[in-house]
Amino acid sequence: MFKTRLLSGIILVILALVLIITGGNVLLISTAVISLIGLFELYRIFKIERSIAGIAGYLAALLFYCNLKFDFLPDTMLFVIGYLVVLMFIYVFSYPKYKTEQMLAAFFGVFYVAVMLSFIYQTRILSGGAYMVWLVFLCSWGCDTCAYCVGMLIGKHKMTPKLSPKKSWEGAVGGVVGAALLGIIYGLVFQDAMGTTTREILMIALICAVGAVISMIGDLTASAIKRNYDIKDYGKLIPGHGGILDRFDSVIFTAPIIFYLASYLM
Repeated sequence: MFKTRLLSGIILVILALVLIITGGNVLLISTAVISLIGLFELYRIFKIERSIAGIAGYLAALLFYCNLKFDFLPDTMLFVIGYLVVLMFIYVFSYPKYKTEQMLAAFFGVFYVAVMLSFIYQTRILSGGAYMVWLVFLCSWGCDTCAYCVGMLIGKHKMTPKLSPKKSWEGAVGGVVGAALLGIIYGLVFQDAMGTTTREILMIALICAVGAVISMIGDLTASAIKRNYDIKDYGKLIPGHGGILDRFDSVIFTAPIIFYLASYLM
């Protein structure tokens, strides 16, 4: 199991390197595909993955990604309201086929998965985004690793015993501090390439620390949904890791935070 998980992790890192370094349409399309798979995994929990409501969600996600490329929607709220109206149309004219929570899940899923993951691409196209985008993974996966190590060593006080019994407050602090230190190391290594000052390197550390806190919320959110519906993993796409949502649960929350912090602080 460990070897399978390690091999899958290495392959994921290599794919991330290739896609993010390439950027552009390749990253946009790959992020859209990952979002659709994640959306399918979430919809499967609510048994709408192959329904008209689910298809409406997939089409809404594709529309959102197309708009990122071609910018044809005059206002983002038009997308939000339009999608809600479409779902309510499906809900009332197919009544009583769908339960209310299924329609809420169809609406929620597009923003929770597709829109939030799109900030990987949106961060990449920022000025300096070729370097800033790595903070998304540095503070989410880095925090996860540091929190695990510190928690195993000195973790005593349970953070959410009913939701995630293995997570401790000591591990959480270790994850945040570890992510900040990784941010400093990253900033120093690429200081010449990014042209950053000492102050900006400290800003990177701050961004990573905040991102780490948010990443833990993302991780626990995914765990809460799974526990509510009594499932172990969202899928089996990634051997040893589960589905897309199992591996990108923290990235989903971290990506938009890094985008906005990098936009305003750097």
